Amino acid sequence: MLRTARHPEADKAEVNSSPAAAMPTPVECLRKNWPLYIYEGILLAGFMISASLFTALMEYPRSPATHWIQSQFWRRGVIGLAMGATAVLLIYSPIGKRSGAHMNPAFTIGFLRLAKIRLPDAVGYIAGQFIGGAAGVYAAILMLGHQVMASSAVNYVVTVPGIWGTNIAWLGEFTIAFLMMATVLAVNQIPRLAPWTGCFAGMLIVLFVLFEAPLSGFSMNPARTFGSAVPANTWTAGWIYFTAPILGMLAGIEIHRLFAREWVILCPRLNHSRRHDTLHPCDCLADEAVSRDNSRNS
Repeated sequence: MLRTARHPEADKAEVNSSPAAAMPTPVECLRKNWPLYIYEGILLAGFMISASLFTALMEYPRSPATHWIQSQFWRRGVIGLAMGATAVLLIYSPIGKRSGAHMNPAFTIGFLRLAKIRLPDAVGYIAGQFIGGAAGVYAAILMLGHQVMASSAVNYVVTVPGIWGTNIAWLGEFTIAFLMMATVLAVNQIPRLAPWTGCFAGMLIVLFVLFEAPLSGFSMNPARTFGSAVPANTWTAGWIYFTAPILGMLAGIEIHRLFAREWVILCPRLNHSRRHDTLHPCDCLADEAVSRDNSRNS
């Protein structure tokens, strides 16, 4: 069941009293929350290391796995499973629970649109993500060597349009970003499913790598594209990866705002932990806790 409908005025009051409305100075945010910015960088660096390792394992010509699995579709499926599992592990990791595991400037901008994060913190998150994305690829270069990462089959896991061109690539990026945000917002409205939101995101990543990657290389993340483009010095159609993911996620938010049947507080969180302080408080699990208490008392 969806959460109980709330009155718009009560909702506005809650937003106005939220941390986002307090608007501390950037220096105050930096002094208090700088570890979270670093966590975001570490999380995306981990994702990029995993992406590089599994891409090299499946695609580098001298890798045994390339010969064991001759179908490019199924090799991409293995990469997708690895990336989805990596995302889930990072989302539910201790530092992922602390920062919220955005790992994506488009996601952070979505939080900002919903007044779930302060502007100075959003800037800090995004800076951490861009630095972390590049650091992760450079770490993979140290681990695998330039010869492997620079090979045409791996190519620093850059994101470039597929054979169908830039328009299709942009549409593909917009669509997967829209689906990701729309799914997260929808799942978070169902208290019994909200604890599993990160798993839903991981499953979507598997599908996106498998079916959308041939269109655009699968980015959905400006910092992820930046992280690969810097060492590769490849900026082909970079505008796609800096516009489509952001617009797609914002579109997912606006669709929910327009067509939600009940007045709900939209929540884009990928994990929900009561054991960790967070910049993104929400009540996604409130009804679940009440339901459990009622069942014990019945």
